[in-house]
Amino acid sequence: MSALDSGLRVAVGLLPVFSLLVALILLDSFKLVRLRLVVFLIVFGGAAALAGLAANTALRAAIGLDDVLLARYLAPVVEELVKGSVVVLLIARHRVGFLVDAAIVGFSVGAGFAAVENLHYLRILDEPNIALWIVRGFGTALMHGSVTAIAAILARQLADVRGCVRPWVFVPGFALAIVLHSGFNHFFIAPTVTTALILVALPAFFLVVFRLSEGRTREWLGTGFDTDAELLEVVVSGQIGSSSRVGAYLQELRQRFPPATVVDMVCLLRLRLELSIRAKGILLARQAGFELPGDPDLAARFEELRHLEDGIGRTGLLALGPLFHFSDRDLWQYHMLGNR
Repeated sequence: MSALDSGLRVAVGLLPVFSLLVALILLDSFKLVRLRLVVFLIVFGGAAALAGLAANTALRAAIGLDDVLLARYLAPVVEELVKGSVVVLLIARHRVGFLVDAAIVGFSVGAGFAAVENLHYLRILDEPNIALWIVRGFGTALMHGSVTAIAAILARQLADVRGCVRPWVFVPGFALAIVLHSGFNHFFIAPTVTTALILVALPAFFLVVFRLSEGRTREWLGTGFDTDAELLEVVVSGQIGSSSRVGAYLQELRQRFPPATVVDMVCLLRLRLELSIRAKGILLARQAGFELPGDPDLAARFEELRHLEDGIGRTGLLALGPLFHFSDRDLWQYHMLGNR
């Protein structure tokens, strides 16, 4: 096999999945996923491919499955669970706020997985037929990226509906990813036809997801920014009377908590609102095409936030819940600020 042939096969095996990944990143006008995270996820996906290969080899020897049954039924379960572990961790820790970043996160892991898997088969297979590598590059590789992205998107969508992340939100997406992966490996239709269907369906699917997500992001930014700004104005002005919803609730809290704790609650409310407005301002600036400078006092603000939360205690934070109405997405914006 000549160097030219090897280079062509590597290009066909790797370029499609990474080209689509770049397109997804460029389509995100809010730039929700940082480049360093994308690189980390690609590397993780490559490591997941090696781990999946080792696990499949060990299970095949232990159970005695042939290669066909392994590829159709066992490998999809093992590989999707290995790939999906980092997706679960990121969503559970509030690092993924919208459908767009769920798509990019999932596809990045799948791209790294597909790259290492195709390089592995390129090393062990002496197959001169370029059609095989076209199918692996435009079919199998895109399948790995897309099914993990679908699992992440469904998990994020269910968390949005629920308002928070619970373990069950991951089950439907990863079950579907396993079914789709298994179906692809069954070759119910010719691999070339499956590849063509993927090339047609994937761009349309991601375009719909991105449009839906950007609409929701704009809605969240618009209503959330206005609400936070109005509430912050009331808190900063000191005009928190019993005639307002906030004032009435704080009056009730004054009857239940010591004065010093109530003061900390008001300070925490103000700080959270300021951080929330800062995060939304960053996203609006990114949509307009520029990046806001970093806040040198941000670390101190987060330290103050943790100090106030510790001082108020769990019971006090639960009592503040009706004022915050914080969802999983609101927690995500704090992590976005902290990672800048």
